Amino acid sequence: MDFKRSVGKIIKDQEKLSFDYIPEKLPNREEQIQNLFALFRGVTSSNISQNVFIQGSVGTGKTATAKRFCIDFSEWAKDEGKKIDYVFVNCRRRKKNSSVMWKVVNHFDKGFPDRGFSTEEMLEVAKGKVEEQNLHLILVLDEVDFLIRKDGSDLIYYLSRFDEERLKPKGNISLLLISQKNAFQLLEESARSSFKRSNRVRFPRYTCEDLFPIINDRVDIALHPGSMDDEKVQLICDIAGKKGDGGGDARYGIELLEKSSLMAEMKGRNEVITEDIRAAKAEVSPHITESKLKALNTQEKMILLAATRALKKSTYTTTGDIKELYKIVCEEHGITKLAHTQFWSYLQNLSDQGILNTKTFADGSGRTTKVSLSDITAEKLENKLDTLI
Repeated sequence: MDFKRSVGKIIKDQEKLSFDYIPEKLPNREEQIQNLFALFRGVTSSNISQNVFIQGSVGTGKTATAKRFCIDFSEWAKDEGKKIDYVFVNCRRRKKNSSVMWKVVNHFDKGFPDRGFSTEEMLEVAKGKVEEQNLHLILVLDEVDFLIRKDGSDLIYYLSRFDEERLKPKGNISLLLISQKNAFQLLEESARSSFKRSNRVRFPRYTCEDLFPIINDRVDIALHPGSMDDEKVQLICDIAGKKGDGGGDARYGIELLEKSSLMAEMKGRNEVITEDIRAAKAEVSPHITESKLKALNTQEKMILLAATRALKKSTYTTTGDIKELYKIVCEEHGITKLAHTQFWSYLQNLSDQGILNTKTFADGSGRTTKVSLSDITAEKLENKLDTLI
């Protein structure tokens, strides 16, 4: 096979669409980064340790922000004459204390054996490495609740009191604990005593508006110019920010961006179209099923068919445009059309079921409701409805 002929026309750097990629800037997480800096600044100015919780739902930027902070903070500290190092451990993968400590020691000694040493012995090795290199270590325990539930709080207790046996502790290690829920409540009382309750940075869910600069930045750095316009970016943000799907999940948005771009490339295009995004949504997180469509009453099917026709060549349409097409659809099938109030009620029901997406906003002439389709291509839905009707 001639793979050269298969080189993508849309994606220029797929690494930038990876969940592991850490952007230079994190839109709408500046406040959280500043909060972390305020808490950790004493590490350089007063030579103290700090233990901080990061809490937020999936896809709210917790891990990316923690990594970005550690990178930037270590650079800043270097200019202040303080050597900062950091180790990231995913506790979903490393659920045992010994596995976590091996990752820490391995950071300093790549040849360190993966068995034969107890957790306590590796703690001592880590202490020696930190003192030998005269640095302050920030240990980030991502998804720390998995570690606590599996192996208890002992390791966190010992790490939070890393240097307490000294008459004058140097403050050589800080902890940054990341979880979706309040991990503080999972700790045993002895471990809790090492943490200030106020040392918590919360990550709220992103809104559709918050997601736009995040997805748009990935478009700029990962795709070729002109591959995706703002309207398509907005559709991805509307899907990823939809409350019924978990809401505010940046990872979900990035996954849709990558999947729709790959689908467009496979079809030989150099631009992502709306149908690519709908197809990507249907594959990544399908919602509209055959049984759900069959359960719709006749009027709901008529309205949905009208909306589908309006959306075949558009990313968004309005309720007014759907209503005009609905009249035509009813005439074609010999169905008596509904009055305005009933029509609106059925349209809202389709939105409540997640089949259509509606978004109301104010403009110069009043309030307008935009309607979109995200879970299936308009062409495929039209064919399904024609068959059912």
